[in-house]
Amino acid sequence: MPQARYRVAIVGAGPSGLFAAQFLSARPDVQVDIFDRLPTPYGLLRYGVAPDHTSIKSVATALARVFDSPGIRFLGLVTFGRDVTRAELLDGYDAVIYAVGASEDLRMGVEGEDAVGSRSAREFVAWYSGHPDAERQSLHGVRQAVAVGVGNVAVDVARILAKEPLALDTTDMPENVLAELRRAQVSDVWVIGRRGPQHASFTTTELRELCSTPGVRVTVEPDSFEWIDEDLLDRRSRTNLAVLRAANDNHVLNPRVRLHFLFWRRPVAVQGDPVTGLVLERTVIGPDGRVAGTGETEELSVQLVLRAIGYRATRLPGVPFDDSVGVIPSVHGRVVDAGEVSPREYVVGWIKRGPVGVIGTNKSDAKETVERVLADLAELQPRADRADPVDTLAARGFHPSTFEDWRRIEIAEANRGASHDRERMKIEAWHELLDLVQRERPGGPIPAG
Repeated sequence: MPQARYRVAIVGAGPSGLFAAQFLSARPDVQVDIFDRLPTPYGLLRYGVAPDHTSIKSVATALARVFDSPGIRFLGLVTFGRDVTRAELLDGYDAVIYAVGASEDLRMGVEGEDAVGSRSAREFVAWYSGHPDAERQSLHGVRQAVAVGVGNVAVDVARILAKEPLALDTTDMPENVLAELRRAQVSDVWVIGRRGPQHASFTTTELRELCSTPGVRVTVEPDSFEWIDEDLLDRRSRTNLAVLRAANDNHVLNPRVRLHFLFWRRPVAVQGDPVTGLVLERTVIGPDGRVAGTGETEELSVQLVLRAIGYRATRLPGVPFDDSVGVIPSVHGRVVDAGEVSPREYVVGWIKRGPVGVIGTNKSDAKETVERVLADLAELQPRADRADPVDTLAARGFHPSTFEDWRRIEIAEANRGASHDRERMKIEAWHELLDLVQRERPGGPIPAG
């Protein structure tokens, strides 16, 4: 292999970062270091995709081949801004690509939102996905639950709540998560949307899977289908409407769980602490095309409210950031600072374009950015005086975890799964992960984000 002329750092080992590394790996003259604060790569593929969606999670298998390239290194347990700074990366690399995603969830902004039992769907997903930062989610006393939002995240949490726990026994969910789901006695789940079903962003595959969950009776309020001109809809929206109508007409006898779709409603207050109810207001589309409240309200008796209304990225220390839209400002992947292109800094994924699109969207997004990176590197004189940031970290007594350490975690998860007749089972505790990679956490607990 030719000696690498250029070195590129990627901050974030999720799908967008790994797709960028995949495109860069085609160049033998480019060495790539992928930094992540976790000892596990794959980001949302590991901790955001529902455990029962094995076909999507298999994308990680394909992306793992990136690490077969001798020019790619995985450097885990490195927190940007604390363990390594923007200045250090720019000093040690010819290009830096930010690929940290969107880790902060949007809030409903209603009274009672912070009550016990009202939380973000992101936290719930992190829990059942075995994220080491996740807090335990208790379902004790929860008979009725609400997912606020009509995207795939809301559909996922609704399905996990409605699904027979035994059907999840083959997944990689941690055993303590499965135990909590087995104990749960959820009888009703609502999915709430402030607009109509024609505006919902869930994909047809996700919606159909939810509506066909065994033992679940689906109802859709008749007023949900008001103000729909199907001639103006795209194929996905028309198909979604057909799925909802068919599910509503399918009368399941003696259902284990009832699933209710409520459109043209928005939350205006969470009742009780712990949660005992949710107040909804009927909505309409105003003359300006925006959602407006009608003043007509109704109450649901619920004990769990999960908001799934969107995400936003958080600011990286020292890196330009547009707070108004929650992204690093960029032009075709080149970072922009104070209206000017910032040399040798790039961005991919949700922190580039906002939290839109599916996992595959990140591939074309990363391709656009990498094309700019390679074009700029071609105009750059390679530097011989660069300090390897890994050496800089080692001088501080800190050695990042490696891809070999991740393989050790994989083997341990496979062994744990085998003891439960499963392919694998997530290791969710920080202390166990750190024991497996034989690393200490420098500077104490690793902050979220």
